Amino acid sequence: MTGSPRPVWTLLLLLGSALLWAAQSLPHIDVVTGSAPIDLHLDRPLLRDIFLKRVVIDRSGTALVPLNLPPEHPLRTAFSESLLGKAPDALQRFWNERYFQGVSPPYVVRSQEAMLRFVAETPGALGYVASCRADTRVRVIAELPVPRDLADAVTALCAGSGAAR
Repeated sequence: MTGSPRPVWTLLLLLGSALLWAAQSLPHIDVVTGSAPIDLHLDRPLLRDIFLKRVVIDRSGTALVPLNLPPEHPLRTAFSESLLGKAPDALQRFWNERYFQGVSPPYVVRSQEAMLRFVAETPGALGYVASCRADTRVRVIAELPVPRDLADAVTALCAGSGAAR
């Protein structure tokens, strides 16, 4: 090896900084609940089971109320793909089968604002919003990555929202 390793280190530092900036600039989805705590250890697999309505009460007996946005909403698509591994339309068969077992899909609210209001006012409710929309009415209990192919659509939901996090 001849010469100084400085150019290599500089290049690595610049590359690392660029990757960190890119990761921070990607939007994410905040899973939110109201101020009353849910008596469960909410990890990713349990959140998945709650939104698939496999888990319906917490340890204290509080009914869990998962919410969804309309199927065509870009944030619902991002949420479904990130947490459930499938797009909303691909889950239709699952919900049809569950319906005949007496299990209805999560309630659907019309907007992120409706999601925030319902979650803030309903014990046991869980929902999701773009990270720029979470505010003091709710508690963020998890952050989910947005699939890269949906990042622009989710970022557009924050444009002009006046909210930043």
